[in-house]
Amino acid sequence: MAKRQIPVIVLAGFLGSGKTTLLNHLLGRSGGSRIGAIVNDFGSIEIDAMNVAGQVDSMVSLGNGCLCCAVDTSELDGFLDRLARPAARIDVIVVEASGLAEPQEIIRMILASENKAIVYGGLVEVIDAAEFSGTRARHPELDRHVAIADLVVLNKTDRIGDEARESLTATLAELAPGTPVVTASYGRVDPDLLFDRKPKEERNEAIRQLSFEDLCTGDEDDDHHGHLHAAYESVEFISDDPMHPRRLMEFLDSRPEGLYRIKGFVHFGVAGHRNKYAVHAVGDFLRFYPSAWARSEKRATQLVMIGSGIDARALWDRLDACRDTALSTEGEDAGHSMWGVLRYAQS
Repeated sequence: MAKRQIPVIVLAGFLGSGKTTLLNHLLGRSGGSRIGAIVNDFGSIEIDAMNVAGQVDSMVSLGNGCLCCAVDTSELDGFLDRLARPAARIDVIVVEASGLAEPQEIIRMILASENKAIVYGGLVEVIDAAEFSGTRARHPELDRHVAIADLVVLNKTDRIGDEARESLTATLAELAPGTPVVTASYGRVDPDLLFDRKPKEERNEAIRQLSFEDLCTGDEDDDHHGHLHAAYESVEFISDDPMHPRRLMEFLDSRPEGLYRIKGFVHFGVAGHRNKYAVHAVGDFLRFYPSAWARSEKRATQLVMIGSGIDARALWDRLDACRDTALSTEGEDAGHSMWGVLRYAQS
């Protein structure tokens, strides 16, 4: 089996956009997953769920196993290594960028890391709906930050009206064509949009410590929380037929607007390449991880696609057209047909 890598998500946005509030929300709704949080800011941060405010300048162990540290970008590699070590048992790492940071520099460091235990999990750009226009006028570099985002969270939408929200959404669509935009209030986005939470049977409920999730869960949360899943759609695709490598790569190279994540595994059935290929895609980032099928495991493709504003039926139909029902890849062109996949494969 291919060793699972830890996704590293970059959380960016201008000062006051609500990054820390969103991070606290993720910590409180982790579903038993262990989150390593790296805060790239030497200013004060507040962890609302624990009612702790102040400077975090060292490694701190929190109630649900989360690790939080404030660092300079030059220290990022070291902290990623520490969080990714097996003993930490971290499931996802969130890097909260400084409100004045250049997120592409943090992304570059993650992509350049030689640590095989981590994988880039995408850039989430948080926007203050009420202040964005004025902030953008003073800091035009925000246009560039939005343009490279894999997901835009339009936060604090409770502070603006419908007309202003529609206008702002249109502006974001111009700045980042095809990038999904999820609206939120109080930084409340569904964690399932960003990372895979542990199934209940894996959480060891009987012996685990009291967590942020326990402290935050209550009926009062429902008044503000709303139905987070309404902000995005999840599309499942299953095929017993092998997938045609070239057709699938054509699909992946031209992913439709609003599609944010793709996860699962693919059965190609190509001679010499009969492994199971786990797939991890966030925005434009793509990796395949080949591994042997378990002896009793059924050879099939199972994919989950997550996005905002996507056409679920059209998405399913496009993948359906990637089936290789005629086994056309079994001929002499079989090896060449996998070249596109192998470009993104990591052993």
